Amino acid sequence: MPETISRFFADDGAATAIEYGLIAGLVAVGCIVAFVAFGGSLGNLFAWVNTRAGGAMDGAG
Repeated sequence: MPETISRFFADDGAATAIEYGLIAGLVAVGCIVAFVAFGGSLGNLFAWVNTRAGGAMDGAG
């Protein structure tokens, strides 16, 4: 039993997985904050692109 416990504490695989999970969580939170902060201007940008693309399609016909 002590050998099993010592192997458990010597294994770094779980710690690495947790660290990667925390990094992924921080990236996700950063993306959410950016989308909330710039959401209005992104919506305006997509509307502008949609208008321009629609005009290009009308002129191509």
